[in-house]
Amino acid sequence: MMIALTGTPGTGKSTIASILKARGMQVLSQKETMIPYILEHDTERDTDIVDEDAWVESFVPVEGIIEGHLTHLLPADRVVVLRCRPDVLAARLRTRGYADEKVQENAEAEALDCALIEALEVHPGKHIIMIDTTEQSPEDTVDEIKAFIHSDAPHTLTVPDWSEYLGRRV
Repeated sequence: MMIALTGTPGTGKSTIASILKARGMQVLSQKETMIPYILEHDTERDTDIVDEDAWVESFVPVEGIIEGHLTHLLPADRVVVLRCRPDVLAARLRTRGYADEKVQENAEAEALDCALIEALEVHPGKHIIMIDTTEQSPEDTVDEIKAFIHSDAPHTLTVPDWSEYLGRRV
């Protein structure tokens, strides 16, 4: 079974992936699989431009978890979407040294539910869970993910309304 661990940058994917790995789960970073599909590096936005369609089309599913902000595009059996309130997300990204424009872009993507909406479009009818990491500890998040992976029970998505963060500087 392949599980996609996805979300906007700053939601906790890398932290959660490292804990899952430490607990014995097989975890792969999307970065390791994307190198042949990087078309260029956009220095202005400090981001790689990737041929996402070619990456998805040629991706060979793995057993375990694949972590990254685009993994919800892959043919996963289950999808975990990590979320974080936009103002908290912005603070996390600033501590990483993100430029103001990139902070704002990611906070707005989070307010618009971009990763979640894409996951629902790509995986209709599949098991998808959304976890708000704003105030939840990484260990509790990992426990919730492990329970999700080992359960066949359907999950109800309760999506927070962060629309108040749209159009304002965070």
